[in-house]
Amino acid sequence: MKHLILKAVLVSGLTFLAAGALKAQSDSTKVKIDYGKGISIDSNRKAKKVTISIGNGNIVQINGDSSANKNGRFVGGVTFTRLDIGLTKLVDNGSFSLSPTNDFLDYKPWKTSTVSFDVLQFGYRFSNHFKVYLAGGFDWTLIRLDRNITIKKDVPVLDYDVITDATFSKNRFSASYVHFPLNFEFRTKEDHKGKRFRFVVGPEVAFLLGGKVKQISEERGKVKFTDDYNFTPFRYGGTARIGYGGLGLFAKYSASDLFDTDAQKGLKAMSFGITFGLN
Repeated sequence: MKHLILKAVLVSGLTFLAAGALKAQSDSTKVKIDYGKGISIDSNRKAKKVTISIGNGNIVQINGDSSANKNGRFVGGVTFTRLDIGLTKLVDNGSFSLSPTNDFLDYKPWKTSTVSFDVLQFGYRFSNHFKVYLAGGFDWTLIRLDRNITIKKDVPVLDYDVITDATFSKNRFSASYVHFPLNFEFRTKEDHKGKRFRFVVGPEVAFLLGGKVKQISEERGKVKFTDDYNFTPFRYGGTARIGYGGLGLFAKYSASDLFDTDAQKGLKAMSFGITFGLN
């Protein structure tokens, strides 16, 4: 019994040492301790495999990135990941300058933003370096209007009223969507820190949840109005990401128009920023 306890203690301690050996700079590490018939460790960082042999023939093998993990398998479930926070730019028929028809949407560039995240994903991992998955989540386009106007509700065209009896310190015009990106992810091998580079590209579709106007002024206080505001009900576009570990950069472009109106035809949105939880 004492011998079994001692061996258990040794295996536990040596397993810890072997795990550290995998992170070492050398490609392989071998340790041998004579105890009775001998105990040895054979670790290989490239193969990410640790084998602990106890003299009586018992073998404990620990695989970090074994061939079994390289086989394809289905992945997915409930998650909270790919939190995107960035800036949004309006693109008016290929120009970053708004046309006279759309100049009432003049906005504050450093306060016009996007926020999005995913809560579901289902896909297939073909190997340690490539997987495809469909995700689902939510995103918001938050336009900080520069002019002292109020976008009208319940009108067939995008229109506004000029406000003269109040000065807005905040005049935010926003849309919320539920989105479904189809992502193709390419990733490198893990480095000595256990991290890897990721490259993600793919198309995305989204469905409008609603629009909102939020205004703050000394004269009126804080007010909110909700409507669809003629935002396009079905949006499509593409996303690209590059990252290291759980942090990355993203860029999104909407191929569909921002509004479902003839006057705003060709007015689109693009965004870029930081992704947290890239996995």
